[in-house]
Amino acid sequence: MTVRGKSGGGSREKVRVRSRNRSQSSRQWLERQLNDPYVARAKREGMRSRAAYKLMEIDDKARFLKKNARVVDLGAAPGGWSQIAAKRVGAPESGRVVAIDVLPMEKVRGVDFLQLDFLDHAAPEQLKTMIGGPANVVLSDMAANATGHARTDHLKIMALVESAAAFAREVLAPGGTFLAKVLQGGTEAALLAALKRDYQSVKHVKPSSSRADSAELYLLATGFRGAGSVKG
Repeated sequence: MTVRGKSGGGSREKVRVRSRNRSQSSRQWLERQLNDPYVARAKREGMRSRAAYKLMEIDDKARFLKKNARVVDLGAAPGGWSQIAAKRVGAPESGRVVAIDVLPMEKVRGVDFLQLDFLDHAAPEQLKTMIGGPANVVLSDMAANATGHARTDHLKIMALVESAAAFAREVLAPGGTFLAKVLQGGTEAALLAALKRDYQSVKHVKPSSSRADSAELYLLATGFRGAGSVKG
């Protein structure tokens, strides 16, 4: 059963969920979704997910999604980032966006989608063929299934970030951008050191559209120096 009550400090009603058939964590997740203004906005504006606003906010400041750019979107489903990327680079008329996810994704205009695990050995070469040349941007919103154990979840997502960073180094054109989701607790020192050699600027960002209680951060690396920037 769903019960509505006034939220403090305003007239907007807060939705509370009560049900004997739901676990506490399930109720909390559903309440958070029902009360999230970005979830409501995504529905109104036809966005696949609230994550679209995170990418919009980051790009509004860093301005790397430029007209005619080639973009690779890793962990794309349900398509929020792909929607924003395609719109901002002008795909399919000018720019190009290719996306991959192990989960299915409904078609997004201007986006070529591959349903495959990015960690599959065949995935990187297929993406390179699809993009048809050097990429300008590599996006990664990939996340492993949470275990509830903070250290384990951190290690799992960092393994995905490291794989995405290695792929970005292979496909990015000089001046390119790499944006990836990480978790608070720090990006691994070795990865940060490698990125700082490869890119002119490397920093962590947390858009306001990211939930305040979420451990997620985004690693933004801009100004790719080229695949030969690290010797040996």
